[in-house]
Amino acid sequence: MLDNETSRLSRLVTILILLQSKRLVTASFIAQKFGISTRTAYRDIKALEDAGVPILTEEGKGYSLMHGYNIPPVMFNEKEANALITAQQLVATNKDASFVKNYIDAITKIKAVLKYNTKDKADLLAARIHFRINPNLERTSNYLSEIQLAITNLKVIVINYCSENSEITTRKVEPLALYSTQENWILIAYCHLRKERRSFRLDRIKELYVLDEVFKASDFTLQSHFEACALKNNSEPLT
Repeated sequence: MLDNETSRLSRLVTILILLQSKRLVTASFIAQKFGISTRTAYRDIKALEDAGVPILTEEGKGYSLMHGYNIPPVMFNEKEANALITAQQLVATNKDASFVKNYIDAITKIKAVLKYNTKDKADLLAARIHFRINPNLERTSNYLSEIQLAITNLKVIVINYCSENSEITTRKVEPLALYSTQENWILIAYCHLRKERRSFRLDRIKELYVLDEVFKASDFTLQSHFEACALKNNSEPLT
């Protein structure tokens, strides 16, 4: 009986963390994640509400925490800290300078909540892990962070872009998605100049400006994009 109560307490804490980390969480998502029934998931949400957690219900959509409510900083265990440190070493090999800087800044904040002995072990692990990718730590772009914000805020951007034949054109584009190859980050965007969806290598963007202009959200997905490219016998058309 005690084990069951401990298991439920652990689940309730994890649900609370999920609510803080996501804008909306559905009962079906909770049920699937923990292998419980949807009815049990509803009972767990009710238990959190009874405990004083301000959970908002959006009918037909899911649950969220009241704006401004925060739980204390989460303490990472040693395995979780090691995973973050390992990811930091991999990120350090990335060719976009803005991405590397922002990740390192984020890791610095995360380290602030680690226990002292875990911090020491994390520093030791960081010195003992190395990825032999981009060994000279070459940086070829510096726009990833700005483009990420433009994607999530639906902001139109203007880029001065250098094509394969060294022709520079100014493009007004609606940024849709990003993906990474071993060599470069690729932006998928609707190009106003070409009147169609195009792909742009970030290392060929010479200048970038984020406009106040907002574009309309679409049902675009990377999976459907890649499937459409495959149907055209074209892995990924680059501008």
